[in-house]
Amino acid sequence: MTTAHPQPGPRDGEFAPAHGSYEGTGGPDASGDSERYGGPGGYGGPAPMFGPAFTGLDRAELYRRLRAEHGPVAPVTLLGDVPAWLVLGYRELHDITGDPELFTRDSAIWNRWDDIPQDWPLMPMLGRQPSILYEDGDRHRRRSELVGDTLGAVDPFELRELSEQLADRLIDGFCGRGRADLIAEYTRPLPALVLSRLYGFADEQAASLAADINSLVDGDADALRSSQRLRRAMGELLRSRAIAPAADVASRMQQHANSAEFSAPELLEDLVANIIVGQQPTADWMGNSLRLMLTDDRFSESLAGGRNSIAEAMNEVLWEETPTQNMAGRWATRDTVLGGRGIRRGDLLVLSFAGANADPRVRPDQSAFTGGNSAFLSFGHGEHRCPYPAQEIAEGIARTGIEVLLDRLPDVDLDVPREELVWRASPWLRGLESLPVAFSPAPARDGRR
Repeated sequence: MTTAHPQPGPRDGEFAPAHGSYEGTGGPDASGDSERYGGPGGYGGPAPMFGPAFTGLDRAELYRRLRAEHGPVAPVTLLGDVPAWLVLGYRELHDITGDPELFTRDSAIWNRWDDIPQDWPLMPMLGRQPSILYEDGDRHRRRSELVGDTLGAVDPFELRELSEQLADRLIDGFCGRGRADLIAEYTRPLPALVLSRLYGFADEQAASLAADINSLVDGDADALRSSQRLRRAMGELLRSRAIAPAADVASRMQQHANSAEFSAPELLEDLVANIIVGQQPTADWMGNSLRLMLTDDRFSESLAGGRNSIAEAMNEVLWEETPTQNMAGRWATRDTVLGGRGIRRGDLLVLSFAGANADPRVRPDQSAFTGGNSAFLSFGHGEHRCPYPAQEIAEGIARTGIEVLLDRLPDVDLDVPREELVWRASPWLRGLESLPVAFSPAPARDGRR
């Protein structure tokens, strides 16, 4: 049995794992596991989830090829040739997320810890943290209640008003030019600004928070330092709100009846987890929806002010280009079989929501319009599903942002050929590098509606 590797996590007075000088090399040699992980094939064995072999291909086509070669559970390698399983099947992903006893979120049982360096860039995502994301059972349910109640206290009318105000402010910054990059200037900063206000941060902190979140989820070279900065900022916010509470998420979290059950580091980690999964996926949901409306004739009505088409486009994105593509992960608590694969105790399984949404067993005609069908797995399933209040906040920000943009710039159009749009390299999230648009210059509103 492999001894669990000591995991980084908040210590007394510290809220981030240590970082080092990992260069993206090393790790276990996956070649020795060729038989166990599916053997050589069209991909020469396990498919890498980092680098051009993964990110340089059409993502939907890649999932089809992996499914055709390996079935609903495919062998892959993470950064540093670390082996894992990518779960592409809708039924298999549903089974995993519905059985926390067999597939736990507790990464302490991972059978690869002896091969993982402390400065591995994916440590912030896979290393054991005192977070709601890594807990199962009754204690997880109590923490979920705390988070759900805290986020559920956000007034939807105040959320819309705040989102409109901040959207107008951002549009004022570029509306007079007649051109803009909607990703850099609008869809990425808007959720960061709104969530920063809701949580209790000052507006000037939003840009650095968004940059650190993006670095962390992409697993880039600065991911560990970004994790430290994000946790340090959240720790400072919680300490200030413990002294002087305000009408914000950080204050309500500490004032909730359940909060006494959990330590300060646990409350911090739950807030960090929720702002991470709230910011970048919301930005990508908005950006991907705008891309669809600008490039797909089915949604041309949206550009003429059709509110129903906005909702349909946002729903279609959750099927076709869901912002949360893959999530790590689950660990098998005992030897089992999944999708015809022999899974060993301690094996890591990466959940491919994008792959499951495209499973031909549930969506045989990939070109057909989903027509509002909401059976996608984009928000997860089971105990660790995205809390409904968090989903409603994300949807409120994204939809309001799109509506305000189309109200202010009704003739907005793509400023480059659609073939030139480039997706970010992240294996976890699906979003554009940029979205250049052109429109008739319009006057600023100075942030007032």
